[in-house]
Amino acid sequence: MRGPNILFLGIAAFSNSIQASFDHYDFGNIPHDHVVFGPGGIPSNWTLDHPTSNLTSTHSTHLKRHAIPKTHLTSSNVSPYAPQKLSTRATNCTANTATRRDCWSDGFDIDTNYDETWPNTGTTVTYDWTITNTTCNPDGSGDRICLLVNNQYPGPTLEANWGDTISVTVRNNLTNNGTSIHWHGVRQLNNNGMDGTNGLTECPIAPGQSETYTWQATQYGTSWYHSHYSAQYGDGVSGPIVINGPATANYDIDLGAMPVTDWYYTPAFTVSRLYNTSLQAGSAAPEADTILINGTNGLNGGSYNVVNFQSGKVHRMRLINTGVDAQLRVSIDGHNMTVIAADFVPITPITADSVLLGNGQRYDVLINATETSSNYWMRAIAETACQSATNTSAQAIIRYEGASETNPTTNTSVTTSSCSAPGTLVPHVSIVAGNATAFRIQAQALDVDTYYEGVTSDSEGLIFWGVNTTNIDIQWDIPTLEYVRTGNTSYPTTANLVELPTSGIWTYWIIQEVIGGNITVAHPMHLHGHDFFILGSGTGTFNATTDADSLTYDNPPRRDTTILPAGGWQVLAFPTDNPGAWLFHCHIAWHIGMGLGVQFLESKNDISIPSQFQTQCAAWQQYDGGVTTLYRQDDSGL
Repeated sequence: MRGPNILFLGIAAFSNSIQASFDHYDFGNIPHDHVVFGPGGIPSNWTLDHPTSNLTSTHSTHLKRHAIPKTHLTSSNVSPYAPQKLSTRATNCTANTATRRDCWSDGFDIDTNYDETWPNTGTTVTYDWTITNTTCNPDGSGDRICLLVNNQYPGPTLEANWGDTISVTVRNNLTNNGTSIHWHGVRQLNNNGMDGTNGLTECPIAPGQSETYTWQATQYGTSWYHSHYSAQYGDGVSGPIVINGPATANYDIDLGAMPVTDWYYTPAFTVSRLYNTSLQAGSAAPEADTILINGTNGLNGGSYNVVNFQSGKVHRMRLINTGVDAQLRVSIDGHNMTVIAADFVPITPITADSVLLGNGQRYDVLINATETSSNYWMRAIAETACQSATNTSAQAIIRYEGASETNPTTNTSVTTSSCSAPGTLVPHVSIVAGNATAFRIQAQALDVDTYYEGVTSDSEGLIFWGVNTTNIDIQWDIPTLEYVRTGNTSYPTTANLVELPTSGIWTYWIIQEVIGGNITVAHPMHLHGHDFFILGSGTGTFNATTDADSLTYDNPPRRDTTILPAGGWQVLAFPTDNPGAWLFHCHIAWHIGMGLGVQFLESKNDISIPSQFQTQCAAWQQYDGGVTTLYRQDDSGL
């Protein structure tokens, strides 16, 4: 059995300050930036003599061997290195009504831990989507090239109930593009091949080909789907997901999904290239031309989206940031919001005058229509505190029943300017994410920054985003699951792959934007296949010696997308309970396009390969190897 590891993953060389904070560990001859502490658990011959205080390194050439008393594990004598789960409580709830939104069906309600159990409805919800080249004009500024699902923008809403099976056939009728569809935030438990991440879980769907994605809704709430083929989703290949289920507060009317996004008049692939050019020159990224609310904006000659309110009723609105760059602050003039879910996770309700959504984030909010019957502006504004290059906004109309069909004249009272959540997000179902002892043994780090590299053959890519000085650069024609299928462990360096071979343990990740790096900017970080637990966050450099005990292990916030503060850090945790090749990446399209990502290969021997995997790859290889193929991969492919 191998000794414990500590892996430092980052976008810049491992910083001296972080290295110093880990000097109480003795790594022998293993470089600090190549060590992973914990994915293999604690072997019998590698232990600590004390969980918190006696961790001083003697800088010898071997890791120290000590004995750890069982009393130091947890107060309940349960290993801190295995996930601790909340037992499901059966209830008498049988129906979800306006006065009992906590209920769902017999045995399942808001107290059910959906990581452990979920309904099996026996219902399969089927969709058939075709992606085509076309044009669109969402804000009235003029037609531009768009790539749309069923000729709609936003794409059609995928709606199902908790426990349903979803089957979506995606037909690629694009002229010169492959594609794939990722179901953002969907856990895909034991179903990695349906994650829709080309280069990891599949080859792209070639033009003229189709793929049927099948998965069960083990979670509930609000999310979205999008292509994962470079920056393609910025041209329109995205749409909402609504999985009906219980809630932590009552409401009368579900208004459905409300996507908000930045929008460029220039096609996304072109903007991505312009961003690369700007990065090399040290200049600002391209600015979005407008913001859209539910696919439209009236500020440039288009129409305003209208949302109808009924006086005296509580309305549920499912907010989603489907953008490629800007973090967006959403508010409604004269109204507060009650936040009841963050991403797919139900939370203890909190009240806010606005919510900030990073790219890929969702908030389910309730709005009580108790104001004077009139028209009110709903606003989506690019949050400058998140260092986005975009500085523009969008408006939609909240129209009370009986109000005149005129534009509002209201003003906002929101003065908040920050790049953080609307308050403390407390998950309704409480889960303990290990403890400080487990953290100290499992701690792994991921640095975020830009790097310099030598001149490439095409004189491009001198500066790139990456993790642990490596920018991820996948192979569309040889995805990670092909390595798994054939038993090939010679992964390319640019796969930026971290193996997590042992199931049933906690892993801890220190995400650090390197202080003094080339660019300081907030990053919306998204993990596939898991919700992560956010143990702590701060500015400056994380210090493992002093900060471990200040982290929150007892029911910390959890979600699938979090905002890494500019020039700051976050500590994330997740258990290895879902075999697969899972991507962890910045959801700014230009950043992941230039490599800001890492993939976790979790319990590879337990991964199931879909039946269509080889056929789809063969079709892609035939297309991509053809002499008439117009566009080749010129970025990370993600």
